[in-house]
Amino acid sequence: MDRKSIIGFVLMLVLAAGYFWYSSTESQKYQEQKRYEDSLAAATNPVRKDTVIADNAAGQPDSIATEPVDSGKAPAFQAGTGQLVTLTNGLLTVRFNTRGAVPEEIKLDSFRTYQQTDLLFASGKNNKFNILLPFEGSTIQTQDLNFRETITALDGGGSQLELKADLGGGKAVVYTYTLPKNSYMMQAKFRLIGMQADLNGATSLPLDWVTEALPTEKDLKNERTYAQVHYLFADQEHDYFTVKMTPSQQLERSLKWMSVKTHFFNSTIIADDKFEKGSFDGKISEGDSSNIYTVRNQLTIPIQAGNDVVFGYRWMMGPNEYDLLKSYDLDFEEMIPLGYGIFFFVKYICKWIVIPLFHLLEGGIANYGLIIILLTLIIRFFLSFFTYKSYLSSAKMRVLKPEIDALKEKYEGDQQQFGMEQMKLFRTAGVNPLGGCLPLLLQMPFLLAMYYFFPTAIELRQAQFLWADDLSTYDEIFKWSGHIPLISSYYGNHVSLFTLLMTVTSLLLALYSRTNTPMTGGNDVNTKMMKWMPFVMPVMFLPWFNSFAAGLTFYYTFSNLVSLGLQFVIQKFFINEEAILAKIERKRKEPAKQSKWQQKLEEMQKVQQDRLKQQKNK
Repeated sequence: MDRKSIIGFVLMLVLAAGYFWYSSTESQKYQEQKRYEDSLAAATNPVRKDTVIADNAAGQPDSIATEPVDSGKAPAFQAGTGQLVTLTNGLLTVRFNTRGAVPEEIKLDSFRTYQQTDLLFASGKNNKFNILLPFEGSTIQTQDLNFRETITALDGGGSQLELKADLGGGKAVVYTYTLPKNSYMMQAKFRLIGMQADLNGATSLPLDWVTEALPTEKDLKNERTYAQVHYLFADQEHDYFTVKMTPSQQLERSLKWMSVKTHFFNSTIIADDKFEKGSFDGKISEGDSSNIYTVRNQLTIPIQAGNDVVFGYRWMMGPNEYDLLKSYDLDFEEMIPLGYGIFFFVKYICKWIVIPLFHLLEGGIANYGLIIILLTLIIRFFLSFFTYKSYLSSAKMRVLKPEIDALKEKYEGDQQQFGMEQMKLFRTAGVNPLGGCLPLLLQMPFLLAMYYFFPTAIELRQAQFLWADDLSTYDEIFKWSGHIPLISSYYGNHVSLFTLLMTVTSLLLALYSRTNTPMTGGNDVNTKMMKWMPFVMPVMFLPWFNSFAAGLTFYYTFSNLVSLGLQFVIQKFFINEEAILAKIERKRKEPAKQSKWQQKLEEMQKVQQDRLKQQKNK
């Protein structure tokens, strides 16, 4: 195996080690945070499914320093129960409770769950949208008010819902929701009428938004890895936190929007102007399979003293589809993880190449398995020049193998001298031992781009291909329910056939490459380790990829098959080893030209050799 292959597999090993180290570090942080939260359990109210998370009396801005209304003396506008009022537009069905004017249920009409039931992003009384208000020396909460509804049909489709709570004395709280036809974006407005005296110079109002996100996919564990809170600061800086890693966070800057995100869907509130600041507190209940996670977002609404309060906002409830999110021009598309951290550059390959090409193919082909096949062929075609250069470099090394073997035998036991003589051989033959390294590195970003793209592409959700019923999650040919020590915790409770095929084709590719590519190093431990690494790595990755999206593992499987085919065709029909050898012989007769890099490398080897000799003489 030549050095380019060694470097490539070393890079893969570093990436894998980095991933496991990062996961371990973040897991420790999460456990420490969890222990800290548990220690405060007696003094705080955690977010729970069976409790109402709307106790806003503590921790609210000093601008509202009043006493809450005694529940035993509740006025008429707080008495009674509410009823559900529905707005629908062909894409969304939103049900509001007239008690609290809360969007209690959000249903996406164009989508179904993996179990083929109605897709409810959120549903139930654990979903809150509550504003704490000063009122006649006390405080009231909008979630406790009874509202009177008025529905108006809009020209061109869509409808508008006004929910008004009359507080008496000319005072009122009004919510207005407008749901246009065929839109995932709902317009909203919050108004306070005749309450200037109650506000008494207050500059802000606290908004408490609680969402219990419901499962929609096959793998709840995987869904929880995508449980995130995203937000955009007023200065257009986007950021996010993964709830499993960071359960709570204070955001002390002005916000444009805040979003509750799952794997493929989101619920986002966007201020027409801004929120003064915000925070979130999320919880994943590992033993509760009825929800993905519950998150309490607290936002601060700015108001102006002396005027009726009017706060406009929008509510986006929809799929994480890249082009749709980008069309709003609010950086929503940043919610889709297409590359981050040290691989931030990968997202530009996804945005500028992979996604446009994928959608181009999608326009004429209905089967997503065929789209993946064509996408693979197109990308490999454009990378074929680099693939050819890589195989050509391997052929040159193969031609020189007899001479390299002779050097190994001559300098057996003296790796330094062998290395120097080997470099001299490469120089006189005009062969760069790292000539195939750059082509390999140029292909790596595309492999990483697919690694990020396929698991997050909503287009693959519930797309069937061969035996896979959903390309956005793992395929399975066999599964079991009981826990098998080590196997269940490390490998899972299912067998993914695409992952097995990916592993087998990777091993075949490694075997074929080993047969046709000589190992240029010596016989030391590192060389032997590099010799077997291509066979060890696919087996190591097997448990990791067993729960990955079938679209990704199928892509890697087919890409391996293409690599095998290309390697065979190029070596059989495009590479003539006799011609290469003749060219090398001609090169040897020419005056040797040494690059600065080769000069530096030989100088380093010579210095190292002199040091070893000095150590032996002592």
